Amino acid sequence: MIATTRSAAKDCTSTPALPAAAEGGAAPIRIGAVSYLNSKPLIEGLADLVPDVRLILDVPSRLADQLSRGALDVALIPSVEAFSDPDYEIVSDACVATRGQVLSVKLYSRVPLGEIKTLALDQGSRTSAALTKIMLAERYGVEPELHRLPLGKTVADTTADAILLIGDRAIEPPAEAFQATWDLGEEWLRWTGLPFVFAMWVTRKGVDLGRVEAGLGAARDLGLDRFRSIAEREAPLLKISEETAYNYFEKNLHFRLGSAERSGLRLFSQLAAQRGLIPPNPELRFRAVRELEGAGSRLPRTAAAAR
Repeated sequence: MIATTRSAAKDCTSTPALPAAAEGGAAPIRIGAVSYLNSKPLIEGLADLVPDVRLILDVPSRLADQLSRGALDVALIPSVEAFSDPDYEIVSDACVATRGQVLSVKLYSRVPLGEIKTLALDQGSRTSAALTKIMLAERYGVEPELHRLPLGKTVADTTADAILLIGDRAIEPPAEAFQATWDLGEEWLRWTGLPFVFAMWVTRKGVDLGRVEAGLGAARDLGLDRFRSIAEREAPLLKISEETAYNYFEKNLHFRLGSAERSGLRLFSQLAAQRGLIPPNPELRFRAVRELEGAGSRLPRTAAAAR
């Protein structure tokens, strides 16, 4: 049985389950997934693939906090948080990334970018907040005073010079006219020539995830094949068009952590460390593949992969 803190609609198409775990009455594995539209393809059919888990849906920043304090066994956390603990391991090549315009991570500025003195950061953000700080500092020499934009609030609720919005509420532009707008995925690619990874599946060293490791890759692969049906299901809930949702999956997002994405992660981690946003000498560790019948994609057997 799978339990969720929010409704996770299932596609009516049947999904073959991975091999059953051994009986033993163990507590269900707690999986934390991002509640935004961008993560729906990553958890498609997960309830069928690994039924004996508990799925918790929340914003990225809260998932990072829950994983840190042991309230989750594995979570789709902001990539910047994966550098924060030497015991963290990446357990799948499924991720939320972009190779250009991402659509759902935007910086809106009421003044020229080089004149920003106050910045309101979306409460749900960690990686995008770090990326915004890095690019403003590196490209404009700007280090603004930071404010928090609470969940549920809009750009109209803050007087800050600039506002960072992420997730579903950033897909459609606000009514207010701004002097400058950054799509952070597009700006990162223009600046570095590399993809950007916003979130990855991370666990702690020694946590036995059983079938979940394979299930995360298998769910992603299933989601890639169901962009259209996911868009049909989710678009009405967000009051956006089905075509907008489909194009978002198809054109704006990338869900596989490949070599180019790792290069982007390395550069991001170096810049974040230089600015004191993460500990020095950042390192990402990938868990060795668990070979399971029916598994989706597999990660290479490697230890430290980003330094």
